[in-house]
Amino acid sequence: MTVTLRTVSIPRRLRGRTIRHWTPRYIHARTRQAVYQRVNPDAPWLTPEAIRLLDSMLLPSDAGAEFGSGRSTLWLAHRCASLVSTEHDQAWHARVSSALADEGITHVNYQCHPYDEPEATGDRSAYAQVAQSLADESIDVALVDGVYRDYVTLFLLPKIRQGGMLVIDNVNRYLPSRTVSPASLPPLADPATLVWEQAAAVLGEWRQIWTSNGVWDTAIFVKASRAGWRPSK
Repeated sequence: MTVTLRTVSIPRRLRGRTIRHWTPRYIHARTRQAVYQRVNPDAPWLTPEAIRLLDSMLLPSDAGAEFGSGRSTLWLAHRCASLVSTEHDQAWHARVSSALADEGITHVNYQCHPYDEPEATGDRSAYAQVAQSLADESIDVALVDGVYRDYVTLFLLPKIRQGGMLVIDNVNRYLPSRTVSPASLPPLADPATLVWEQAAAVLGEWRQIWTSNGVWDTAIFVKASRAGWRPSK
């Protein structure tokens, strides 16, 4: 069963503010991404390059975690030995649960923790606490693509195994970069929040693969081993 992604309409009062980034380059990038998604209806909502890299780097024995569910849930479930998935939208959780059941997938611990708290309590939210509750160095791959992304990212850092991956979607909105994607933080800007600043200080020591489709960016951060991990030749 294919999980049809949620679409978000732009309120009329905001449309005038967003038209500026509709350049020929952006329209081309958006069209190219739409074609990719039509040709690959089961692919996660990440950049094509990030999907290709993850597909080649994941191992069948990997333990995964994701925050924000959808196509990525089934995609990761087919490639990992176990997966903890957290969603905030109850209706969407029911839909993805049905898709998992239809495919007979039973190794996903799929949880729903509604997004009903003010942003200031994000660190204490049941949603973010799922990341906090994971055992240290127990996760091989974690995807951050939901709510409370700053706290979830910060809490996940010690949970990733040496050599494991932390994947952050729409990362251009939260960490500064030289991307051409709209709504991005410029290279000399500060991270989006103080929590992102704390996370960035740690991630600066990790290996980084930053990908972009010209519409949004997905970054893969690889946690180096204490012994000095090097790729095999």
